[in-house]
Amino acid sequence: MDGKVPIEDYIIRLKELGFKGMLVSDHNTYNGYREWKNTIKGKRHKDFVVLKGIEYDTIDAGHILVIMPEGVKIRVLELRGLPVRILIDVVHKNGGILGPAHPCGERYLSIVNTKKKKNKDAILRKFDFIETFNACESEQSNEAATKLAEHFMKPGFGGSDSHRYDCIGTAYTELPKEIKRESDLIRYIQSGGEVSCGGTPYTKTTKDKMGKWHQILVQSFYLYNKTASLYRKHRRKEELKKLHV
Repeated sequence: MDGKVPIEDYIIRLKELGFKGMLVSDHNTYNGYREWKNTIKGKRHKDFVVLKGIEYDTIDAGHILVIMPEGVKIRVLELRGLPVRILIDVVHKNGGILGPAHPCGERYLSIVNTKKKKNKDAILRKFDFIETFNACESEQSNEAATKLAEHFMKPGFGGSDSHRYDCIGTAYTELPKEIKRESDLIRYIQSGGEVSCGGTPYTKTTKDKMGKWHQILVQSFYLYNKTASLYRKHRRKEELKKLHV
């Protein structure tokens, strides 16, 4: 799992804070959600909704949040490295929605500072939402993301990016309509439903602790992502063939 906290601890803490549900979005894997589905769902926390999502690492546009309808299984979404245009095509053709995580954040991790200027606006128009508040991003990054959402008339989502326990619940996305499953959320967003978000900045991230040395971490992540992407290239091609993409 991407987060360093057991999935049930997330649920317990969020319930303590008054949340009614969460979207699990580990990097390039559904393992966190699988842990919930296979060991907890239907047994405990029946009053709490857990939705399945993923934070996909594209090769050219940073991190993209993806939400697919329940029951839709697409193996390529767990194989990092697709170009963002292909990712958008795969997600939309299979009934899902997607949007950029922390779009105005670090280079290599965020679309605005990763995607080349050419056709960037065309790509942003194809998204279904934009993460406008990320608890682990700077005020400037979130303000720029909010302006981006307003410019392209996209709903804004809030995300805690909580890899650690004390970051859990630092952001929220409020939906007036009751959501019980992924398809409920997808239909609500596609219909233009009202969404609001916000939260409290989290200032104990690794980048906050590292200061100016954080850029070394960012560069290392880029090299890791590039290597992992090349390693999975053949498997991605095979999965895309199955989807006729």
